[in-house]
Amino acid sequence: MFEFAWIWVLAALPLPLLVYFTLPRHEKSESAALLVPNLIKIQGKTQKSTKRSNHRLFLASLIWCCLVLAAARPQWLGEPVSIPNEGRDLMIAVDLSGSMKQDDMQINGRKVNRLVMTKFVLKDFIERRIGDRLGLILFADTAYLQAPLTFDRNTVSTLLNESVLGLVGEKTAIGDAVGLAVKRFDEKENSNRVLILLTDGQNTAGNITPQQANELAIDKGITIYTIGVGADEQEINSFFGRRTINPSQDLDEKMLTELAQSTGGKYFRAKDTGAMQAIYKTLDELEPIEGDGQKLRPLTALFYLPLALALLLSALYCLGYILMQTFSSISNMRKTAAENKSNTASGGQS
Repeated sequence: MFEFAWIWVLAALPLPLLVYFTLPRHEKSESAALLVPNLIKIQGKTQKSTKRSNHRLFLASLIWCCLVLAAARPQWLGEPVSIPNEGRDLMIAVDLSGSMKQDDMQINGRKVNRLVMTKFVLKDFIERRIGDRLGLILFADTAYLQAPLTFDRNTVSTLLNESVLGLVGEKTAIGDAVGLAVKRFDEKENSNRVLILLTDGQNTAGNITPQQANELAIDKGITIYTIGVGADEQEINSFFGRRTINPSQDLDEKMLTELAQSTGGKYFRAKDTGAMQAIYKTLDELEPIEGDGQKLRPLTALFYLPLALALLLSALYCLGYILMQTFSSISNMRKTAAENKSNTASGGQS
């Protein structure tokens, strides 16, 4: 539906007419015309001048109408869109320790490290979080809040994508990550507080232990879902030929399991990209908080269209005026030169 936000501004449209008929007019003297013998040429010039004046008046009126229309703020209201009033406070904690550079994951047949795979899968997971407030924590030697709880999913996804290994150190402070998440959850009522913690190691740094952070999470009613990242087997080339190793031997699955189960959550093992995607599909089934839905109508401002047209017409008006004055000056100069030449010839004959 099309409408004007300030429709009362349209009352200014007839303002130029009001000024035109209200202000006193200047009387033109016609005595000079009686003294000119060549009346036909003067009438022709007068008609051309009147026609140009009418064109300029029409163009100026059109510019005024465009400016008034732009000031009235035209806008287009789209169809009503239902906005779900349901969701969770969901904090995502991602490990950026040095071990996340281990390239034991694959995306579309291409070998990548664990962080790249995490970003790849989390991007789609974040985009589907309509109605949830998301936050992002990055941790290594300590934990940092990269994005507070927000409905702006694009910003959270961008900040995650811009994270790099070594940004906050090389070790793993799992306790600090959980403690920071507990601190950042506000006192919003009727909300599921969920922490998704993704790591590939064990707690080797930080100011508080995972057990202490776990007690804080239980006290605040926060559900923790932990994800252990890393393959069980990886073939490497060594001096003695190819051999198979376990790149996830430092993963503390016992601690992650206790951390999750004690808060009512669950521990998941992500050995490859497919397993990670399946984990996030499971997390999609978390029961949301339902509330009264809201309907919003998307609004598109259109004021720039008549404003751009007014600017274009103004430029044409000024350009036409400049060209007219230029041609008039050239014509006068030629006429003066011709008269001077004629006078010179007449003087020579006399």
